[in-house]
Amino acid sequence: MAIGSRNKVSTEFNMSSMTDIVFLLLIFFMVTSTQISPNGLQVTLPKSANQVTPNQRTSVSITPDLQFAIEKQIIPFEQLEDALKTKLQGEAEPTILLRVDKDVPTGETVKVMDIANRNKWKFVLATKP
Repeated sequence: MAIGSRNKVSTEFNMSSMTDIVFLLLIFFMVTSTQISPNGLQVTLPKSANQVTPNQRTSVSITPDLQFAIEKQIIPFEQLEDALKTKLQGEAEPTILLRVDKDVPTGETVKVMDIANRNKWKFVLATKP
């Protein structure tokens, strides 16, 4: 008598569902990477162990040649406070992201911090990890 099993289990693995997941992840990362764009001038940031990201991304940049900019628009320091007031007007929690080059003297950074303190705005100093 031959006793045998009629139900045979297939040992093959179907890769179609795995490739679907890989392609979905690829599309997700391609779409999200285009959404990430720095909204300030290119400056060499100082290094830090802690990273904080503010809710609002109104950035003030200070270049090594001491030019001040809101987002990417260069503004003389004398007009900086008025330009920030118009930009941050109507926001619930106005926050400034300070993007300061590592070679800029501390006094120039303190000037922008003083403007933020006078107007009771929050500020975050951007660093690179």
